[in-house]
Amino acid sequence: MTTNGNQPLIKLEHVKKVFYTDEVETHALDNINIEIRNGEYVAIAGPSGCGKSTLLSILGLLDTPSDGQYALKGEPVARLTLSQRARVRNREIGFIFQSFNLIGDLTVYENVELPLTYRGMRAAERRQRVTAALERVGMGHRAKHLPSQLSGGQQQRVAVARAVCGEPSILLADEPTGNLDSKNGEAVMELLGELHRSGATICMVTHDARYASHAKRTIQLFDGRVVDESVAAG
Repeated sequence: MTTNGNQPLIKLEHVKKVFYTDEVETHALDNINIEIRNGEYVAIAGPSGCGKSTLLSILGLLDTPSDGQYALKGEPVARLTLSQRARVRNREIGFIFQSFNLIGDLTVYENVELPLTYRGMRAAERRQRVTAALERVGMGHRAKHLPSQLSGGQQQRVAVARAVCGEPSILLADEPTGNLDSKNGEAVMELLGELHRSGATICMVTHDARYASHAKRTIQLFDGRVVDESVAAG
C-alpha cells in the first residue's frame, strides 16, 4: 500500500457499528467521519462505553463497520479478503494494548521478533530491526528476559518495541497506560511522544484527559458519536 501526500492515511466516512444480542440493538458507533494524516498524533477520548475501543478495532482491521466507508492509504478496506486484511495488519499497523499481550514463554527478543517472522523476513534483517527497536525503547539490556521478569512499565516498553519494529504506517494504542501506575504511565506517554517526534503516526484511545493532552489533536466521543474535536496549541 502506498499513499500520496494529498490523501489522508486513514479516512472514515459515515461509519456505523451496530451489535445485535438477544434481539437488542446496540449502536456502538454512529456516523463517524474522521481523517488521520501521515505524522499526526491523535487521541480518541471519552468515557467508558462510548465506542472508543470499537472504533480502534475497526481502524486496526480487527472488526468491520456495519455501514459506511473506511479507506486506508486511499484503498477501500471493504475490498480486502481475509488474508489481505491479515497482511495489512501485519505490515501497516502496529498495535499497543492495555494488557501488553506478550507471550509468557518467549523472551523479550522473541516477542518483538514474532510479527516479523510471519513476513518471511531474513534472520539478519529481523535481528537488526529487533535490536534497534529494543534500544529505541530502552530495553536492549532485557532482551533475554521473560515477560514475567519485567515490571508493568517494562512490559509495555517491550510491547511498543514489538509495534514499531515492523515500521508500520500507523501505531494504534488502546489505553496504553491503563495497567500502569502514574509514573510508568507518564514514561510510556513520553516514549510515544518521542516516537511521534521521530515521524510516527499515532492514534491512541484513552479515557484520561491527562494522557489525551499529549496528543496534537483530540477527538471526543460520546455515545458512539464525535461530539468535539480540538487541536493542541503550538
